[in-house]
Amino acid sequence: MRIGELSRETGVAIPTIKYYVREGLLPAGRLTSPNQASYDDGHVRRLRLIRGMIDVGGLSVSAVRDVLAAVDSPEESVHNVLGAAQEAITPRTAAAPEGMEEARRTVAEMIRRHGWRVGPENPSFEKLAVALATLRGIAHGDFEEVVDDYAAACERVAAADLAWAGRNAEVDGLVESVVVGTVLGDAVLSAMRRLAHVEWSARRFESLAEGAGAEAEGTGGR
Repeated sequence: MRIGELSRETGVAIPTIKYYVREGLLPAGRLTSPNQASYDDGHVRRLRLIRGMIDVGGLSVSAVRDVLAAVDSPEESVHNVLGAAQEAITPRTAAAPEGMEEARRTVAEMIRRHGWRVGPENPSFEKLAVALATLRGIAHGDFEEVVDDYAAACERVAAADLAWAGRNAEVDGLVESVVVGTVLGDAVLSAMRRLAHVEWSARRFESLAEGAGAEAEGTGGR
């Protein structure tokens, strides 16, 4: 297909497609004449991947470039490539609050309890420590009581993610699925968590309100 057809197929404007080619995110089309290039289904798939990471995942063009570099490096072991991709899509924390050393110990202890093979050099280790230190700083340090429950739930989510990604037999397809599942899966998980909050709020607090109302009716004539 020509670039106009590629644009119509993906909904991405022609100038944007050309920008992605210049930035190295999208392979150039195959030249069919000095002024014409041909594109195929691989370009369609790559464009949709790029737009998904930018529009839904909220990644910058620079971060997308790093992720795609990992996707396109199948000579590495799958585990190492997945680690590189995850590192590329994990934003760094700009500033660290007070109490970081204690928070880092809490994270390290949680990892030890669950037997996870991940170290403090992982950017998500520091991100979690920052969150816990911030909670302590605003007098909500007791949130740490549910950290192990979160860890158990996240293990189930991670297992589901990799089971889904593992349907791709090829290494590059596997890496792409994990990257997509991580970036877009974060959006899915966040939305589903909020939906579950509504349900559990109804279960927990509406029943309490109904009970309080029934008790008030029972004592209203006294």
